[in-house]
Amino acid sequence: MSIIVPCQLEKSTDFISGELLLIEKPLEWTSFDVVKKVRNLIKKKLQIKKIKVGHAGTLDPLATGLLIVCTGKFTKRIEEIQGQEKTYMGNFTLGATTPSFDKETKVNHTFDTTHITKQLLEKTAKQFVGEINQIPPIFSALKKDGKRLYNFARKNEEVEIKKRKVVVLSFEITDINLPEVGFKIRCSKGTYIRSIANDFGNSLNSGAYLSKLCRTEIGEYNLKDAFSLNQVEEKIKLL
Repeated sequence: MSIIVPCQLEKSTDFISGELLLIEKPLEWTSFDVVKKVRNLIKKKLQIKKIKVGHAGTLDPLATGLLIVCTGKFTKRIEEIQGQEKTYMGNFTLGATTPSFDKETKVNHTFDTTHITKQLLEKTAKQFVGEINQIPPIFSALKKDGKRLYNFARKNEEVEIKKRKVVVLSFEITDINLPEVGFKIRCSKGTYIRSIANDFGNSLNSGAYLSKLCRTEIGEYNLKDAFSLNQVEEKIKLL
């Protein structure tokens, strides 16, 4: 795949022919919220009624980090971009679980963590490296029988979710301050870090849920090169 050079929001910017924007998604914004914001900014600046804008890989509202937004003709490249490997950093909270595998829902079970050691954490992390089978969270936008899984979850309806093969290229424990454990994971498309958190906790016999998540890389693209939404707004106004 040929790498698209990220847009720098300069005078030569051509949103209709196609641009690729690296944006730092804020906490509690959906990926669609960001796309909608960017689309409206472009429409207002160019005084047009329609323009294609899309993102290359969803981030949950409680996650932050790198979101790739494509405009115009570059929206045709979204599928190949979102198929690239991704890197995440964040925290697991040990000793408890939640139905959503993150902080979206309240703790439903608690567990002992007195047996947790650095050695056990690092040994367990190694078990997740390579091709693994994981069950996506029921609180997700995946579809089952034409309905989003979170619709089943919110109605407390039972639903069978099939396991999916994903690849974890690396899984590093970066910080330990129990019950919080910092991590860095590089993985394939379709990997749910929330599911890794839940499965990691099960393997430790302590429970765990995802309490913080930031996507730092998508293929060759890096969060350090991304614009904040405020920067995007100001720069588009000045074009």
